[in-house]
Amino acid sequence: MRHAVSMNTHAQPHTLPRGARWLATALLGAATLALPAWAQAQPTAPVATQAAPAAQADYALAPSDAIRIQVFQNPDLTLETRVSESGTITYPLIGVVEVGGVSIAAAEKKIADALRTGGFLRDPQVSITLLQVRGNQVSVLGLVGRPGRYPLEAANTRLSDVLAAAGGATPAGDDVAIVTGVRNGQRFQKRVDVAQLFLAHEWQHDLVVQGGDVVYVHRAPVFYIYGSAQRPGAYRIERGMTVMQALALGGGPTLRGSETRLRLHRKLADGTTQQATPELNDPIQPNDVLFVRESLF
Repeated sequence: MRHAVSMNTHAQPHTLPRGARWLATALLGAATLALPAWAQAQPTAPVATQAAPAAQADYALAPSDAIRIQVFQNPDLTLETRVSESGTITYPLIGVVEVGGVSIAAAEKKIADALRTGGFLRDPQVSITLLQVRGNQVSVLGLVGRPGRYPLEAANTRLSDVLAAAGGATPAGDDVAIVTGVRNGQRFQKRVDVAQLFLAHEWQHDLVVQGGDVVYVHRAPVFYIYGSAQRPGAYRIERGMTVMQALALGGGPTLRGSETRLRLHRKLADGTTQQATPELNDPIQPNDVLFVRESLF
């Protein structure tokens, strides 16, 4: 006898047998325990990406800069030239164009407007590529890793950027950089304590350099130690250095020397030399001469 099979038109959810469900639950729990704690605690919400830094200011063209000018779908108007000392270039069809001191975008607009108003092209698309920076350069001299001339490829290049390009100060170089140049037609000079920019967050002193500026890093200030010291010689003065630290840098006194019998020679502003018996916590100044005398016993 055949039995009629009734077909349920409503789909039933697929369920595992009891034993299979128990096994799946156990395996899932074991996999979760095997994960590290940080992975189990990860949120499911998407992580916000860090905002992109603001774009740097556009570069301003300067005399001696080499550029390439191209016009879309007009290869005959492609030109490679150099900005003259007067800040001008000569371009086909339109003649002399003043581009010195203006941004690349502004120079592109100048040429496009001249081609349009002259009736040469209806809607010219002009692009300028900077091939070589020769006008806006800064000279970095003194005790730096790579002295030389460095181009300013952005309008807001700062002193710290230029020093980084030059390799920073050498171990014998000073923390202070001297910047000279011209501002508003007047000679300009500023001493910048580069270390303080980062130690004290004095970012307002990280000045924007300009083409023609000269950055000079002098030798770091030193003191001298001689007499009954383990390592007599000249040493760099560190920030806040005391007589005790200077003595330690010289290796301390010899077996015959005494840290209580010190003599300090210091040159004053009037050119005379002052002699004194310093305390161990007294500060060391540039060009101080520390003499370690022998013990009386």
